[in-house]
Amino acid sequence: DSLDRSKRNVDESEEDAQLAEYQAKFLPEEGEVAQWDEEEPDLEDLEDDEEEEGEDDEGGETKGWFGKSAVGSFLKNSLESATGNKVLTAEELAPVLDAMRQQLISKNVASEIALNITETVKASLVGQKLASFTRVKTMVTQALKSAVLRVLTPKKSTDILHEIISHRSRGKPYTIVFVGINGVGKSTSLAKVCYYLKQHGIKVMIAACDTFRSGAVEQLRSHARCLDVPLFEKGYLKDPGEVARAAIDEGTANGFDVVLVDTAGRMQNNDKLMKELAKLVQINDPNLLLFVGEALVGNDGIDQLLMFNKALQTYIPRSQAHEVDGIVLTKFDTIDDKVGATLSMSYKTGQPVMFVGTGQKYTHLKKLNVNSVIRALFS
Repeated sequence: DSLDRSKRNVDESEEDAQLAEYQAKFLPEEGEVAQWDEEEPDLEDLEDDEEEEGEDDEGGETKGWFGKSAVGSFLKNSLESATGNKVLTAEELAPVLDAMRQQLISKNVASEIALNITETVKASLVGQKLASFTRVKTMVTQALKSAVLRVLTPKKSTDILHEIISHRSRGKPYTIVFVGINGVGKSTSLAKVCYYLKQHGIKVMIAACDTFRSGAVEQLRSHARCLDVPLFEKGYLKDPGEVARAAIDEGTANGFDVVLVDTAGRMQNNDKLMKELAKLVQINDPNLLLFVGEALVGNDGIDQLLMFNKALQTYIPRSQAHEVDGIVLTKFDTIDDKVGATLSMSYKTGQPVMFVGTGQKYTHLKKLNVNSVIRALFS
């Protein structure tokens, strides 16, 4: 009996040490403002800056993106531009669009997607009349910004708080499932979303459905203790779909608003884990299925995202189809202006980036500001 008591004391002291470590690492400093509450600037009107940068382009012998041109040709183009009679041709647009495409690629937009978007813009501009006193570059930039804005603007509500509160009347928790490969910050992103919801008065429970990776349950247990929220767990080597179902039942019985479901990090060569994920989604039909990926991975991130969608398409009957509903991008604070993954992933899936992670602490999470992304892409 004394041995049992001694082992309990050791276990408890280890847990207390782990809790203290997580609190120091993840909880905000006193008085720290959560990043989701910080004001984001609106999209600045960059056209004025572009005009200032390029106002000498037309008159010099070398015209930046447009290459060299004869003075006579310049005068003719200037006159047509001033009167609004100039009709845009594919040949005139080509060098501008090529430079724009290279710029998008330099900002980490996938090359295939940069090409697709610039081709769409070209098709929309060929044959259009250049507005009076407007440069070709300015018109192309405006059209390209509009095209990017259409891709990044969510087609549905991304206000999770509103969705959760509206769901309360249904008598069961709003369920969010997090998927992604190992090492991208999936469990930490789940914990950040949990903290965000809790700060807004939402009653949250976490479900440990990564029953495959050693240490996954313990990691979530430490987050749950730090967050002071309950963790539903059944240990390892269990069917994750059944664990999720039991967690949702538990959440329903105890009046929880939300169940956040962690899943095993999966790779495309592991059919067993992919089938388990598809089963979890099929039998529990979550309200939101979030893919977590890194902000700087470029084409790899798109491949990972499409891999998850393909598995869901393959292993779930079409009548119950459910693909990724939204995206969480981690390490967004490390990429400077290379924000292209946001455009690439939304373009490929038609789904919005719901959150971006901007640091280690629970408060380092914010909604994607589309205007900031456009500013970064065209800076």
